[in-house]
Amino acid sequence: MSKMTPREMAAKIGGGLLSFPVTPFNADYSFNEATYRANMDWLCGYDVAGLFAAGGTGEFFSLTPSEVPHVVKIAVEETKGRVPVLAGTGYGTAIAREIAIGAEKAGADGLLLLPPYLTHAEQDGLAAHVEAICSSVKIGVIVYNRDNAILQPDTLARLCERCPNLVGYKDGIGDIELMTRVYTKLGDRLTYIGGLPTAETFALPYLDMGVTTYSSAVFNFVPEFATQFYAAVRRRDHQTIHAGLKDFILPLIAIRNRKKGYAVSIIKAGMKVIGRDSGPVRPPLTDLTEQEIAELAALVAKLPQAAAQQAAE
Repeated sequence: MSKMTPREMAAKIGGGLLSFPVTPFNADYSFNEATYRANMDWLCGYDVAGLFAAGGTGEFFSLTPSEVPHVVKIAVEETKGRVPVLAGTGYGTAIAREIAIGAEKAGADGLLLLPPYLTHAEQDGLAAHVEAICSSVKIGVIVYNRDNAILQPDTLARLCERCPNLVGYKDGIGDIELMTRVYTKLGDRLTYIGGLPTAETFALPYLDMGVTTYSSAVFNFVPEFATQFYAAVRRRDHQTIHAGLKDFILPLIAIRNRKKGYAVSIIKAGMKVIGRDSGPVRPPLTDLTEQEIAELAALVAKLPQAAAQQAAE
């Protein structure tokens, strides 16, 4: 059980960089607990405000409902309270409630509610879905506005009245007008998270709209770069931001955009590049080719941190 109240969790994650650790798999696609523990312990050594276990980059969509609480439990055990651990939940309402309850029992400090599986729904239906999840747990809930689950400002306002533990809004669509209307409507009632892939590209303009944090997938394998980039965003250091985009983020995006699903696959490839091989992605995703991994390795090698490490060796 979390020792944080929903508001305490929201305040904590709103003040720093967030990330979604990959879920390591063995060659047969079974969960690799030992590697996951090692990765979580390593990431906790950096300045990160929260880690999302079994989130999007953690292949939530490829995990079974029983695997998610298990992954969360391992994350909670390994982080040892050093950072908040939030869990992914989703699919249909009944399954999402089941996962949410299991994640809370596993010690999660909060939940990220991903869009319902497959179907589209009206605002009243989406609101009922969100409220059902919020009412099933005491921990804080963050809604992920993307794909087939785009909540409008009035819907969010009604949910915030009915659900005290609805404390966060993650934007995954990049609709600046909608983001502005949401923030204008709800102000500091919610913590706002940038959730577009790759979030670094949108971080600076979103900061001016009240989005103080974002989830960095590349933090998984270049945590020094990710935390320094975030610090540059918060101090509005345009020179450092544009250099990071030009030299690393945009070339990485060029590789990512070659195939569907590479937003997750490229992070798993990055783990391999730095010597923390976390196995393959589960189908239906596909892994990067050896040539693409080599291109990614070349990008990582050019980062100042990598160059300094090579010089020290």
